[in-house]
Amino acid sequence: MKQLFLCSYFAGVKNLFSDYAKEKNLEKKVLFIPTAGNKEDYTAYIDEAQQTFRDLGFEIEVLDIASCDRETAQAKIFQSKILYISGGNTFYLLQELKKKQLLSLIKEQIRDGLVYVGESAGAIITAKDIDYNKLMDDKTVATELSDTAGLDEVDFYILPHYGEEPFTDSSQKTFETYKNQLSLMLMNNSQAVIVNSEELKVVSEQD
Repeated sequence: MKQLFLCSYFAGVKNLFSDYAKEKNLEKKVLFIPTAGNKEDYTAYIDEAQQTFRDLGFEIEVLDIASCDRETAQAKIFQSKILYISGGNTFYLLQELKKKQLLSLIKEQIRDGLVYVGESAGAIITAKDIDYNKLMDDKTVATELSDTAGLDEVDFYILPHYGEEPFTDSSQKTFETYKNQLSLMLMNNSQAVIVNSEELKVVSEQD
């Protein structure tokens, strides 16, 4: 059964994930992929995400797929029950996933029960294609990315940080550009999208 927990800002949905983990009785071990942050100057959100997992009692194994070989990356993902993929540059993230031939493996593992937790870029790549995110992320850093096809696990397109600084302008511009072309899912930093099989639920920290 497909199990996805998608958000803009993982530290901002700590209580939601805590509830989700209890409801699902999740194993307290997560494979943590921070690779999307490799091309970012600001990466405090990655430390915050790790701390959030620790606060909730999770053991973290960090795996930068850009700096390990394909066999290691595939083996670690294959062995995992929970996979977290951080925010950062979506195009660079997708490039590195494709270079290590991980997309099809992640899809297979999701089918086999892997819980996929995606923050910002990690949430965006669950769409069929990520090209729409070029107004928010610099596409040119992914010099080896030949196509922008994503995991294709959801039939909508996450637009993270909507109305949130410093993404107010770029998220609004993305919305205006694609609102009539794509099924956009607007998310602020205190919301999460939970996908169970084909069932979709949007939850908020304020609820």
